[in-house]
Amino acid sequence: MPRPKICFIGAGSLGFTRGLVRDLLTFPLMRDAHIALMDIDPERLSFAKQAVEKIIELGKYPATIEATLDRKQALKGADAVLTTILVGDTSVWRHDIEIPKKYGVDFNVGDTRGVAGIFRALRTIPVLLDICRDIENLCPNAILLNYTNPMAMNCKAMQSQTSVKVTGLCHSVQGTAAMLASWIGLKYEEVDYLCAGINHQAWFLEFKKGHKDLYPELRKTVQKKEIYNREIVRNEMFLHLGYYVTESSGHNSEYNWWFRKRPDLIKKYCTGGKNWNPGEHAFILKHYLKTEKTWKKQVKQWLESKEPISLQRGGEYAAYIINAYLGGEIYRFNGNVLNKGLIDNLPQNACVEVPVFVDRKGFHPVHVGPLPPQLAALNNINIASEEMAVAGCLNGDPEMVFWAVAYDPLSAAVLSLAEIRKMVRELFIKNKNYLPTFKNIRL
Repeated sequence: MPRPKICFIGAGSLGFTRGLVRDLLTFPLMRDAHIALMDIDPERLSFAKQAVEKIIELGKYPATIEATLDRKQALKGADAVLTTILVGDTSVWRHDIEIPKKYGVDFNVGDTRGVAGIFRALRTIPVLLDICRDIENLCPNAILLNYTNPMAMNCKAMQSQTSVKVTGLCHSVQGTAAMLASWIGLKYEEVDYLCAGINHQAWFLEFKKGHKDLYPELRKTVQKKEIYNREIVRNEMFLHLGYYVTESSGHNSEYNWWFRKRPDLIKKYCTGGKNWNPGEHAFILKHYLKTEKTWKKQVKQWLESKEPISLQRGGEYAAYIINAYLGGEIYRFNGNVLNKGLIDNLPQNACVEVPVFVDRKGFHPVHVGPLPPQLAALNNINIASEEMAVAGCLNGDPEMVFWAVAYDPLSAAVLSLAEIRKMVRELFIKNKNYLPTFKNIRL
């Protein structure tokens, strides 16, 4: 078959690019791939190119590489495209976290949903739609694997407005499954699971070893202090709702009414976690502000290091998916797709996260059926907010965006409608140069 072309848009996201290229080249079908790297930042693009060259050299792969600032050049003739973009640097998106904090809405991450996630979506969706239009023209048969948050809102926009074969990928499903398995003394490969819902709020509807239900053992395990303290928010949700949710406690504390609406609750549930991302205020913003000062040094050290680096395949879905699409082994993963009869008690055509099979013909999502009612209720309120946010972005309707925030569980738990309107107005003003779909931002 012809040499496959794999295109990275936002290749300056160095952690993703290095890991995904490493994984891709481990498959025989992609050993000789042509890797096209594109970014708008020349310095980051240069570092990404050097990193990929190092991987190719160490693996003695017959792959080739190009790095370009020209998106159309990178996309032309691609078989698969990966998007890992960020619209605006920390000087822009820090306001998504800092302005709500003034009003009492406290974020840990702020990139997925809620008012912070919504404004990230308003900035990001127009760029992703432009990328999709280029794909339609330059590589219409390519699959698009999106890693860019806010996942559900971004994917809903692309899947509803373009013909591109796109799905959204997140490591939270396999990451959580591996974590739960380790808590009860098992390896990831030993467990079977069915997971479905929405991105960062999908539920392990089944968690088994063979035919044995592992949930009874897991319920006992999470009540041990050492285990409970690793994921306080998610363990609380599990003990009260009956099913384990994907993504970290820091993230999940933002998506509901229960944990971040009062200082005492934040102290109790959101500041004592033992995982990498405790739920403290603005943890991710602080992390990025810190790494902005050190990332160049760290990258140079990695590039110049004589220490051996592992070329072993990692656990991200992307390489397996592209391999299957190119004609390799059929692969099952959890992906973000439109709900076309997949989850019965979530809205049709909302973006949901379900098991998906991929082969050379594309993506084949699996029908899951209805979620337990307590899980569907929480998914539905978040979907309602996200659907209004996407519609507001596509139509340039600031009032629709206000309604999206008004029905966000965390904002509504803390603020009155008048206060939410004032907060949204302030965020619109701060973001006005990054919102091309809005001609009028009066609220």
